[in-house]
Amino acid sequence: MSIDERVGGGPESRAWFERAKRVTPGGVDSPVRAFGAVGGTPLVIREARGATIVDVDGREYLDFVGSWGPLILGHAHPKVVEAVEAALKRGTSYGAPCVPEIELAEEVVASYPGLEQVRFVSSGTEAVMSAIRLARAATGRDLIVKFSGCYHGHADALLVAAGSGLVTFGQPSSAGVPKDFAALTRVAPLDEISTLERLFDADGDRIACVVIEGVPANNGLLVQRKAFLEALRALCDRHGALLILDEVITGFRLGPGGAAERYGITPDLATFGKVIGGGMPVGAFGGRRELMRLLAPEGGVYQAGTLSGNPIAMTAGLATLRILRAEDGWRRLEALSDALAERIEPVLAKSPVPATLVRMGSIFWIAWFASEPPRSAESLDPRTSAVYAQVFHALLERRVALAPSAFEVGFLSLAHEHADLDRFADALAGALSSIENV
Repeated sequence: MSIDERVGGGPESRAWFERAKRVTPGGVDSPVRAFGAVGGTPLVIREARGATIVDVDGREYLDFVGSWGPLILGHAHPKVVEAVEAALKRGTSYGAPCVPEIELAEEVVASYPGLEQVRFVSSGTEAVMSAIRLARAATGRDLIVKFSGCYHGHADALLVAAGSGLVTFGQPSSAGVPKDFAALTRVAPLDEISTLERLFDADGDRIACVVIEGVPANNGLLVQRKAFLEALRALCDRHGALLILDEVITGFRLGPGGAAERYGITPDLATFGKVIGGGMPVGAFGGRRELMRLLAPEGGVYQAGTLSGNPIAMTAGLATLRILRAEDGWRRLEALSDALAERIEPVLAKSPVPATLVRMGSIFWIAWFASEPPRSAESLDPRTSAVYAQVFHALLERRVALAPSAFEVGFLSLAHEHADLDRFADALAGALSSIENV
C-alpha cells in the first residue's frame, strides 16, 4: 500500500484536517501529529477517557500514546479532573505565587536525587534552554555537548545534528538556526566512552555542560549502560562541566527519582515536564541551591514566564503525583510492563522481520530489524520506517493507536488493564501478518 493510499482518520477527521490546514501550518501544532512519517490523515480527537481516545468519527481506539507521556494515570482521571475543576473556580492564573506551586515544588525536591530547588516553566523546551543558560553562567564557559539520537526541545542550540566525524561541530538541523549558534554545540554518539574521552581531552576546559536524556526516548528507546553514564559523570567532574539530565519523559515516569534513581547517577541539574503537569502544559528545572541561586531575582541569570507555576497545571501535577504514591502506582506500572512483555514478545518472535521489545518501566518501543535492544541512533536500521508505517495503519484499523512515527515510544498508564494488553497483542499479531514488501 502506498503512502497516498493509507487512510488513517475517517471522513470527519479528514474534513476537520482540511479545515485545519487552511489556518494552521501543516494542519497541526506539532509536526509529528501530521502523520508525515506514516502517511494518511491524522485522527482528530473528540474526547478521551481512561485508556481510550475517541475521534470525531466516533471511533474508539486503545491508546498507547498517552499525549506523548504525561498521562500516567490515563485520560481524564476522575480525581485529577475534580482537582482541576476546583482550581478553575479559584481562577486560571494569578501572576503571583500560589499554594499548589509551592506544594508541587516541595514534592519534586523531596523526590529527586540531589535536588534542592526547582523552578517551574511551561514546557520541556523552556526547561532545558534555561538549564543550559544557568550552566553557562555557573561555569563561565560556552560549549555544550549533546548526543545524537537525543532530543531536548526546539531551542536553537539543541536543534543540531552531527557532522561527518565521531565528535563534531554541530550543524543546524532546522532552517532558521544560525550556524554560529550550532557551532557552540558538540554532538557525540551514545554508548561510546572512548569518544567522550577524546572530546573532553580536546575541549574539556571550554565545556559548560553535557545534556543527555535520562533514557533516550525520542529516537527509539535507547537504554544506556550504567557504565556509560558513570563515565560521563566522572568526565564532567574531572573537567568542571555540569551534567544535565533531561528527565522530561522519564521524570516521575520511571519512579519518583526518575532515571537518576534507576542508574544511581546524581546530575548537577535536571529538567522535567509531562508527568509533573498531569496533562497540563508544564516544565521545570532544578539542582543544587548553590546553582539555582544564580537565577534572578537572587542572581544575574534571567529567566521568567507569565504562566510559570500556573495554578491549574500545578494542581493537576500535584494530584497526579499524590495518586501515584497513594495507589502504589510505580510498582503497578512495573508489573503491567512485565505483563506487556509476556504478551508481546511471543508475537514478535513470529514476526516476518526481526523485532525486539525494548522497555524500561512503563515506557516501551519495538525495535525493528533488531535482535537486541539498540543503544545508539547510528545502530537503527533504515528500513524501520517503511515496515512501521504498515504496522501502524494495520493497528489503527484494529482500533489500537501507537505514535505515528517508528521512533517514538509507547506509554502504559494505570488505566490500562490486562485485557487491553491482550487486545494489543492480538492486534499486533494481525498487523504483522499483513506486512508486505519487506
